[in-house]
Amino acid sequence: MGLQAVGLELQQIRENAMPDSPSSPPVCDYEGSSYRTDFWEGQGRDYEDRVERIAIQRLMPQGGRRLIQLGAAFGRLTPLFEGYEQIVLLDYSRSQLEEARREFGDTKYRYVAANIYNMPFVAGLFDGLTMIRVLHHMQDPAAALAEVRRIGQSGGAFLLEFANKRNLKAIGRWLLRQQDWNPFDLAPVEFVELNFDFHPQYVRQTLHEVGFAPGRSLTVSHFRVDLLKRSVPTGLLVAVDSLFQWTGGVVQVSPSVFVRSAIAGKDEPAPDGAFWRCPSCGGHEFEERSDRLVCQSCGAQWAIVNGVYDFKTPISA
Repeated sequence: MGLQAVGLELQQIRENAMPDSPSSPPVCDYEGSSYRTDFWEGQGRDYEDRVERIAIQRLMPQGGRRLIQLGAAFGRLTPLFEGYEQIVLLDYSRSQLEEARREFGDTKYRYVAANIYNMPFVAGLFDGLTMIRVLHHMQDPAAALAEVRRIGQSGGAFLLEFANKRNLKAIGRWLLRQQDWNPFDLAPVEFVELNFDFHPQYVRQTLHEVGFAPGRSLTVSHFRVDLLKRSVPTGLLVAVDSLFQWTGGVVQVSPSVFVRSAIAGKDEPAPDGAFWRCPSCGGHEFEERSDRLVCQSCGAQWAIVNGVYDFKTPISA
């Protein structure tokens, strides 16, 4: 990530990050930001976008019953999952989801603004889950991944991307004593506020501990260097990176790593046909009105605004 992009993220985090509840870790909120145009479109990241799409298509099943994109933002990668019967886009930013809804509509999509640490879904709801460019904002990755496992269906697939602490650039800086943290140490490192890099072994251990069975890994964005991206045709960089991705089964030294996990173990019990779970009380029965969902157990009311189910804060209880 370039310095300008880090500055953009840091500014947004400082302005918007806040605890979702007294016991919840801080959440990175892109509400109202122009993330699509400030970070992706026209910002020289066509290479990163294309190689990430290749990795996703190699690792993720082409279809299934119900998939959730965790941290979907404006839906950059949503078209890759058209084979699923229903797709849920979850993000903490309602404005990002509203932008996605304008593009994809409501035919088989649902848009949910919620905290990944406490999601409003019954256990075992999804047979496909993706979490791309999100874990690096998680202060408590084990808690976040445990919640992801709760909503995943045993036997399903979970595709996770994470920022790799043990990348070649970090190794070189450490050897030259240009950084004080050791890229071979397993502990996560916070390089700017609410931006974390993770050691591949740490990620796989955490996935295993919370109920996943980690499988194939692909390394991605090997040539994420501004000089290379300016001087080498994008198509050539993408083609070579595509070949290098397979080295992820042996060693991971790229800035980005994708790992596919099977959802292991038994799911928590959930009522047949239920979809929502109240973040306040855990209840499963709701009355849906035109502008809100009302929990029948505790009375908490969750707004529906411009087609987005907003579970960030109840409007009344």
